[in-house]
Amino acid sequence: MERVRRKALVDAALRVIGDHGSLTVTMSDIARQAGVSPALAHHYFGSKEQLLIETIRSLLRQLRNDTVAALKAARTPRARLSAVIRVSFHADQFAPETIAAWLAFYAEAQRSEETRRFLVIYARRLRSNLLADLKVLLPADAAERIAEGAAAMIDGLYIRQSLKSAPIGIEASIALTEDYLNALLATASPSARSEKGRPHRTTQGQMT
Repeated sequence: MERVRRKALVDAALRVIGDHGSLTVTMSDIARQAGVSPALAHHYFGSKEQLLIETIRSLLRQLRNDTVAALKAARTPRARLSAVIRVSFHADQFAPETIAAWLAFYAEAQRSEETRRFLVIYARRLRSNLLADLKVLLPADAAERIAEGAAAMIDGLYIRQSLKSAPIGIEASIALTEDYLNALLATASPSARSEKGRPHRTTQGQMT
């Protein structure tokens, strides 16, 4: 029951933060959304700050699990790159309240070292997963440059989802990122595209 209630509170925090668009929510707001008393919420997490930290941990954990599963299912370096891209725009991660929550955490990172640390972990994981397979296809310097660009594009398209006047859908975001990657792969190494059907035997970095 404790595990169920803790998850309910984390899910409620995500929804409330998404609705408010900031972390200026109260424990009472979150508890009300979860259908429990504020006292019970404090009992499980101690403070709103601890609940918010667990919320961002939960987001990272889900993203990591989805990425690991997608990478295991991909057979080639190029397919693994596509898996990382698709997971980044997964429907769960692309939900409006989730996007709003991520943006709120980025804003909080300007004053909270702990929040900033978690977001740095996310950025390093994304770059690592892209770089691991790019290095199989390209020289190291080209792989690093393209990994940085692809990661920046993923983050940029994700942030643009917050612009309700000009939203970009999941498939469109995936297609734009794939086009960017294909163009640079073709320029850096014309043979890279032929890797799509080649078995992949190298152990690559995964989100952990």
